[in-house]
Amino acid sequence: MLSIKNLHVKLEDEDKQILKGVNLEVEAGKVHAIMGPNGSGKSTLSYVLSGKGGYEVTDGTAKLEGVDLLDMEPEERAAAGLFLAFQYPVEIPGVGNMTFLRTAVNAQRKARGEEEMSASEFLKVVRAKAKDLQIDAEMLKRPVNMGFSGGEKKRNEILQMAMLEPKMCILDETDSGLDVDAMKLVADGVNALRSEGRGFLVITHYQRLLDHIKPDVVHIMSDGRIIKSGGPELALDVEHNGYADIKAEVA
Repeated sequence: MLSIKNLHVKLEDEDKQILKGVNLEVEAGKVHAIMGPNGSGKSTLSYVLSGKGGYEVTDGTAKLEGVDLLDMEPEERAAAGLFLAFQYPVEIPGVGNMTFLRTAVNAQRKARGEEEMSASEFLKVVRAKAKDLQIDAEMLKRPVNMGFSGGEKKRNEILQMAMLEPKMCILDETDSGLDVDAMKLVADGVNALRSEGRGFLVITHYQRLLDHIKPDVVHIMSDGRIIKSGGPELALDVEHNGYADIKAEVA
């Protein structure tokens, strides 16, 4: 689903290398988690894959289902099936949540040559999915994320993901700032979307999210590289012992 080979990335405005040869393969139907200390390059990886500006790829490739992502505009990556749930979802004043969702869904359907969703069909689907995520109908009528709590913003991101039905979902520290109940709701929403045709890359600092979203593979990232990969037990090891032992072992 997602294939990253020898990816090197630096900041555009300064000669600072952030990613220093990332190699990663995420298969369809699998959930991969990336953990690592602050400044290791985890969020940069998600930004570069989704097409955020300010970064320059100096070497390597990133492909979604065999198609080069790095040559695409951000909206083309989205239409191809890539989705990024942000660590800090932005507020968009003046744009209604329902309008935003329907416009995004139909723009992607149009880009893929599919028929657009009618207003009645969209309303039926969005209400059902919002109910599953315990999103109040009033929240759907408000401008995007305006006045939402941290948990509501994150649940709104998962609602967007549920509506867009992407092939490759990247969650960038979705658990940050959430209490236990909100995190469980978000995790349940993610788990409901797990399927054979969809891959997940979950970037997190904490094992607690992985208690709810059970990963198939865990990667440890440090200094712009993935230094170790293993099963879910690797996250437990980090939780109990930190990163120092793994970094020393790799060194």
